[in-house]
Amino acid sequence: MEVCGTHTVSIFRSGIRSVLPATVSLLSGPGCPVCVTDQAEIDAFIELAKQPGVIVTTFGDLMRVPGSASSLQRERADGRDIRIVYSTLDALSLAQKNPGRPVVFLGVGFETTAPTIAAAILSAAGMKLENFSVISAHKTVPQALEALMTLDDVRIDGFILPGHVSVIIGLNAYRPFFERHRIPCVVAGFEPADILNAVASMVEQIESGKTAPREWLPAGGQRTGQCQSAADAGRGV
Repeated sequence: MEVCGTHTVSIFRSGIRSVLPATVSLLSGPGCPVCVTDQAEIDAFIELAKQPGVIVTTFGDLMRVPGSASSLQRERADGRDIRIVYSTLDALSLAQKNPGRPVVFLGVGFETTAPTIAAAILSAAGMKLENFSVISAHKTVPQALEALMTLDDVRIDGFILPGHVSVIIGLNAYRPFFERHRIPCVVAGFEPADILNAVASMVEQIESGKTAPREWLPAGGQRTGQCQSAADAGRGV
């Protein structure tokens, strides 16, 4: 299973499935930020948008995701101040231009989006922007892997792990999961050759019975991104 949506897109665009033998099947995991944002979180975002004076900022892919009774797109049509931004810097700019109104950024996604959002929080603190905040609904890839392994009637023989996430968190972040389940895991980039190499590595591990996480990055990950994410958590956002 590839757990990242970027891998899934590359697999479809390149036609990788058409060149694999019948004994190898690729499953697409829950790897996009929208896919892992549950309905309760969408409902919370919608309730936030209904608060007087609040400006909600979000990436566009959240707008149409349905909650239990509405969506951000529907609420904006009804007059709520919900604005699509292309980066957290846009949200910071809105906070600067509207000092009398709270500006809230909806933080979703995995470890790749968390550092940039955390950097925006640090920037807001440096600029003394007291009206900027983040509601964080971030997930981590290792936790997603654990959730997948608890599903009934799902047989997964190995995982293709996302390269960009893995650069940030490092191989060590996966080791507790690997030690518990002893399932082949391969970190891969997003080019077709990277994915095919990952599949070949997993097949080799399964056939040999020798499973070990394979990677091309420092075990400890990327410290700057981790520190910024820690700042995110430490500020209680």
